[in-house]
Amino acid sequence: MFRVVRVQLAVALLVALAAAAFGGRYAALSALAAGLACALPNGLFALNLALLGRWRPVPRNGTGTTESPSALPILAGEVFKLVLTISLLALLAWGYRQVVWPALIVSVGAVLLVQPIALAWPPSGRRARQ
Repeated sequence: MFRVVRVQLAVALLVALAAAAFGGRYAALSALAAGLACALPNGLFALNLALLGRWRPVPRNGTGTTESPSALPILAGEVFKLVLTISLLALLAWGYRQVVWPALIVSVGAVLLVQPIALAWPPSGRRARQ
């Protein structure tokens, strides 16, 4: 999951560079801030999933069966991610006076649309071969 966040951060940076070339400094800042507002909550969610992955099943009352983790922490993490993303974007729209809306919208779209592609793409490198 952290690989997805790295891809999202790279896409945010690429969109910001393209926005700088086409729209100037304010467009680049708008695109970068919007990309970070989408990628950073995903990073926190990935951290939540990593911490939940360390959870080990505990035997239940000596019966030999184990309890599985609840889906509630995953759902709560997803809700927190959505609320944080919307809050950061609202804060950006409300607090940044020179926002360039086309750059912001393209950055949000690119960062959020690259997530399923990064999830579907097979990992490469040394860890993937093991």
